[in-house]
Amino acid sequence: MRTRREPLPVIGWREWVALPDLGVEAIKVKVDTGARTSSLHAPGMEFFEREGEDWVRFVVHPQRDRSPEAVAVEAPIADRRAVRNSGGQEEMRPVIVTDVELHGRRWPIEVTLTRRDSMGFRMLLGRQAIRKRFTVDPGVSFRAGRRPSR
Repeated sequence: MRTRREPLPVIGWREWVALPDLGVEAIKVKVDTGARTSSLHAPGMEFFEREGEDWVRFVVHPQRDRSPEAVAVEAPIADRRAVRNSGGQEEMRPVIVTDVELHGRRWPIEVTLTRRDSMGFRMLLGRQAIRKRFTVDPGVSFRAGRRPSR
């Protein structure tokens, strides 16, 4: 006998998420089911070694219009992966693993780091991050709520 599954929570094509491991309280993301992995705008990446492991240092600008709001981040590199960018060109990107919070839930995701200067969103939330967790309604925005207040 089949058990009945609960419906997945619905999110919109853009949402506010937190990246608590990185110290980011709120960043607006584009939920991109066409992208396999999530990606984060990480200008000024510096690579270094700590206790025999590869790490990366970068700055997160959660608000596109509010450049003074910046968070300095250091994270271990989990992998380096070839990814096709929006222009169709392949580039090698560092991958980090960090927790994401959305719709009252928290879980770890893989995030590739790249430059997204010309893009409208500082972060893409790819399909691997939301798979089996949410249903996406492409006709709505901020279904999980508006930007969290400080």
